[in-house]
Amino acid sequence: MYNLKTLPFNYRDLEPYIDTHTVGLHHNKHHKNYLKNLNNLLTKNNYNFSYPIEDLYYHLDEIKDSDKNDVLFNWGGVINHDLYWQSINPNNKEEPQGILLKSILEKYQTIGKFKNALIDMALNLKGSGYTFLVLTKKKDIDIINTLNQDSPISLGYVPLFNIDMWEHAYYLNYKNNKKEYLDNFFDIANFNYANKIMNSAKR
Repeated sequence: MYNLKTLPFNYRDLEPYIDTHTVGLHHNKHHKNYLKNLNNLLTKNNYNFSYPIEDLYYHLDEIKDSDKNDVLFNWGGVINHDLYWQSINPNNKEEPQGILLKSILEKYQTIGKFKNALIDMALNLKGSGYTFLVLTKKKDIDIINTLNQDSPISLGYVPLFNIDMWEHAYYLNYKNNKKEYLDNFFDIANFNYANKIMNSAKR
Protein backbone atom coordinates (compact mmCIF):
# COMPACT_ATOMS: atom_id res chain seq x y z
CA MET A 1 0.00 0.00 0.00
CA TYR A 2 1.00 3.62 -0.34
CA ASN A 3 2.28 5.44 2.73
CA LEU A 4 1.69 8.95 4.06
CA LYS A 5 4.78 11.00 3.31
CA THR A 6 6.53 12.74 6.17
CA LEU A 7 6.45 16.52 6.00
CA PRO A 8 9.78 18.26 5.33
CA PHE A 9 9.12 20.48 8.38
CA ASN A 10 7.37 20.37 11.76
CA TYR A 11 3.71 21.29 12.11
CA ARG A 12 4.60 24.40 14.12
CA ASP A 13 7.14 25.68 11.59
CA LEU A 14 4.58 27.44 9.39
CA GLU A 15 3.50 29.83 12.14
CA PRO A 16 2.50 32.64 12.12
CA TYR A 17 1.38 32.18 8.51
CA ILE A 18 -0.46 28.88 9.07
CA ASP A 19 -1.00 27.71 12.64
CA THR A 20 0.08 24.36 14.08
CA HIS A 21 -3.50 23.15 14.51
CA THR A 22 -4.37 23.79 10.86
CA VAL A 23 -1.25 22.05 9.58
CA GLY A 24 -1.86 19.07 11.86
CA LEU A 25 -5.49 18.69 10.77
CA HIS A 26 -4.56 19.18 7.14
CA HIS A 27 -1.82 16.58 7.07
CA ASN A 28 -2.91 14.03 9.66
CA LYS A 29 -6.65 14.14 8.95
CA HIS A 30 -7.52 15.40 5.45
CA HIS A 31 -4.43 14.16 3.59
CA LYS A 32 -4.29 10.91 5.56
CA ASN A 33 -7.98 10.21 4.92
CA TYR A 34 -7.56 10.52 1.15
CA LEU A 35 -4.68 8.05 1.37
CA LYS A 36 -6.71 5.62 3.49
CA ASN A 37 -9.63 5.74 1.04
CA LEU A 38 -7.31 5.28 -1.92
CA ASN A 39 -5.53 2.29 -0.40
CA ASN A 40 -8.86 0.65 0.45
CA LEU A 41 -10.16 1.13 -3.09
CA LEU A 42 -6.98 -0.18 -4.66
CA THR A 43 -6.89 -3.19 -2.37
CA LYS A 44 -10.50 -3.90 -3.28
CA ASN A 45 -9.41 -3.93 -6.94
CA ASN A 46 -6.45 -6.25 -6.28
CA TYR A 47 -4.03 -3.54 -7.32
CA ASN A 48 -0.42 -4.57 -6.70
CA PHE A 49 0.96 -1.13 -5.76
CA SER A 50 4.05 -1.70 -7.91
CA TYR A 51 3.94 1.72 -9.57
CA PRO A 52 4.86 5.08 -8.05
CA ILE A 53 1.66 6.71 -6.86
CA GLU A 54 2.03 9.51 -9.43
CA ASP A 55 1.78 6.90 -12.21
CA LEU A 56 -1.49 5.40 -11.02
CA TYR A 57 -3.38 7.52 -13.56
CA TYR A 58 -1.75 5.55 -16.38
CA HIS A 59 -2.91 2.23 -14.94
CA LEU A 60 -6.60 2.92 -14.46
CA ASP A 61 -7.36 -0.02 -16.74
CA GLU A 62 -6.65 -2.17 -13.69
CA ILE A 63 -9.53 -0.51 -11.81
CA LYS A 64 -13.20 -1.43 -12.15
CA ASP A 65 -15.22 1.21 -13.98
CA SER A 66 -17.51 1.57 -10.97
CA ASP A 67 -14.54 2.57 -8.79
CA LYS A 68 -12.56 4.77 -11.17
CA ASN A 69 -14.09 8.11 -10.19
CA ASP A 70 -13.54 7.45 -6.48
CA VAL A 71 -9.99 6.28 -7.15
CA LEU A 72 -9.23 9.41 -9.16
CA PHE A 73 -10.70 11.70 -6.52
CA ASN A 74 -8.75 10.18 -3.65
CA TRP A 75 -5.60 9.76 -5.73
CA GLY A 76 -5.76 13.48 -6.53
CA GLY A 77 -6.29 14.18 -2.85
CA VAL A 78 -3.04 12.40 -2.08
CA ILE A 79 -0.72 13.62 -4.83
CA ASN A 80 -2.02 17.19 -4.77
CA HIS A 81 -1.31 17.36 -1.05
CA ASP A 82 2.08 15.70 -1.53
CA LEU A 83 3.00 18.53 -3.88
CA TYR A 84 1.49 21.21 -1.63
CA TRP A 85 3.76 20.18 1.23
CA GLN A 86 6.73 20.25 -1.16
CA SER A 87 5.73 23.78 -2.19
CA ILE A 88 6.20 25.23 1.28
CA ASN A 89 9.12 25.08 3.70
CA PRO A 90 10.11 28.05 5.86
CA ASN A 91 13.25 26.25 7.08
CA ASN A 92 14.68 25.63 3.62
CA LYS A 93 13.14 28.32 1.46
CA GLU A 94 14.23 28.35 -2.16
CA GLU A 95 13.32 30.76 -4.94
CA PRO A 96 12.93 29.73 -8.59
CA GLN A 97 16.36 29.01 -10.04
CA GLY A 98 18.04 27.85 -13.22
CA ILE A 99 15.83 26.89 -16.14
CA LEU A 100 12.67 27.48 -14.09
CA LEU A 101 13.72 31.05 -13.35
CA LYS A 102 14.58 31.57 -17.01
CA SER A 103 11.15 30.29 -18.08
CA ILE A 104 9.39 32.50 -15.53
CA LEU A 105 11.25 35.61 -16.63
CA GLU A 106 10.60 34.86 -20.29
CA LYS A 107 6.85 34.60 -19.68
CA TYR A 108 6.23 37.01 -16.79
CA GLN A 109 9.23 39.38 -16.98
CA THR A 110 9.77 39.49 -13.20
CA ILE A 111 9.30 37.23 -10.17
CA GLY A 112 6.90 39.83 -8.78
CA LYS A 113 4.65 39.60 -11.85
CA PHE A 114 4.83 35.82 -11.72
CA LYS A 115 3.68 35.76 -8.10
CA ASN A 116 0.90 38.21 -8.90
CA ALA A 117 -0.23 35.94 -11.75
CA LEU A 118 -0.39 32.99 -9.35
CA ILE A 119 -2.40 35.04 -6.85
CA ASP A 120 -4.80 36.37 -9.50
CA MET A 121 -5.40 32.85 -10.83
CA ALA A 122 -6.05 31.53 -7.32
CA LEU A 123 -8.50 34.33 -6.57
CA ASN A 124 -10.40 33.43 -9.75
CA LEU A 125 -10.91 29.84 -8.62
CA LYS A 126 -14.58 29.18 -7.88
CA GLY A 127 -15.13 26.74 -5.06
CA SER A 128 -12.51 24.27 -3.86
CA GLY A 129 -9.38 23.26 -5.73
CA TYR A 130 -5.77 24.19 -6.40
CA THR A 131 -3.72 26.69 -8.33
CA PHE A 132 -0.82 24.98 -10.09
CA LEU A 133 2.37 25.94 -11.82
CA VAL A 134 2.72 23.27 -14.49
CA LEU A 135 5.00 22.15 -17.27
CA THR A 136 3.01 21.76 -20.48
CA LYS A 137 3.45 19.16 -23.22
CA LYS A 138 5.52 21.75 -25.10
CA LYS A 139 7.85 22.08 -22.08
CA ASP A 140 6.56 25.59 -21.36
CA ILE A 141 5.30 26.72 -17.98
CA ASP A 142 1.73 27.77 -17.29
CA ILE A 143 -0.52 28.59 -14.33
CA ILE A 144 -3.83 26.74 -14.14
CA ASN A 145 -6.62 26.03 -11.69
CA THR A 146 -8.09 22.59 -11.06
CA LEU A 147 -11.33 21.87 -9.26
CA ASN A 148 -11.71 19.70 -6.20
CA GLN A 149 -8.94 17.06 -6.34
CA ASP A 150 -8.36 17.03 -10.10
CA SER A 151 -4.70 16.65 -11.04
CA PRO A 152 -2.93 18.38 -13.95
CA ILE A 153 -1.55 14.93 -14.80
CA SER A 154 -4.96 14.07 -16.27
CA LEU A 155 -4.48 17.01 -18.68
CA GLY A 156 -1.05 15.84 -19.77
CA TYR A 157 0.79 18.40 -17.65
CA VAL A 158 3.57 17.95 -15.11
CA PRO A 159 2.66 19.64 -11.80
CA LEU A 160 5.56 21.68 -10.42
CA PHE A 161 4.13 23.74 -7.56
CA ASN A 162 0.70 24.35 -6.10
CA ILE A 163 -1.34 26.37 -3.65
CA ASP A 164 -4.14 24.53 -1.86
CA MET A 165 -7.32 26.60 -2.11
CA TRP A 166 -9.60 24.29 -0.14
CA GLU A 167 -10.92 26.11 2.93
CA HIS A 168 -9.32 23.61 5.31
CA ALA A 169 -5.91 24.92 4.16
CA TYR A 170 -6.46 28.45 5.45
CA TYR A 171 -9.86 29.13 7.00
CA LEU A 172 -8.95 28.94 10.70
CA ASN A 173 -6.29 31.60 10.13
CA TYR A 174 -7.77 33.78 7.40
CA LYS A 175 -11.53 33.08 7.34
CA ASN A 176 -12.72 34.24 3.90
CA ASN A 177 -9.70 36.52 3.28
CA LYS A 178 -8.09 34.46 0.52
CA LYS A 179 -5.97 37.41 -0.60
CA GLU A 180 -4.16 37.61 2.75
CA TYR A 181 -3.53 33.84 2.71
CA LEU A 182 -2.07 34.10 -0.79
CA ASP A 183 0.06 37.17 -0.03
CA ASN A 184 1.52 35.43 3.01
CA PHE A 185 2.00 32.16 1.15
CA PHE A 186 5.13 33.44 -0.55
CA ASP A 187 6.83 33.98 2.79
CA ILE A 188 6.87 30.19 3.18
CA ALA A 189 6.92 29.14 -0.50
CA ASN A 190 9.64 26.77 -1.62
CA PHE A 191 10.47 26.10 -5.27
CA ASN A 192 13.07 23.40 -4.64
CA TYR A 193 10.92 20.60 -6.08
CA ALA A 194 9.84 22.69 -9.07
CA ASN A 195 13.47 23.57 -9.79
CA LYS A 196 14.42 19.88 -9.80
CA ILE A 197 11.60 18.85 -12.12
CA MET A 198 12.37 21.65 -14.57
CA ASN A 199 16.05 20.79 -14.63
CA SER A 200 15.24 17.13 -15.32
CA ALA A 201 12.68 17.96 -18.03
CA LYS A 202 15.05 20.21 -19.94
CA ARG A 203 17.98 17.78 -20.05
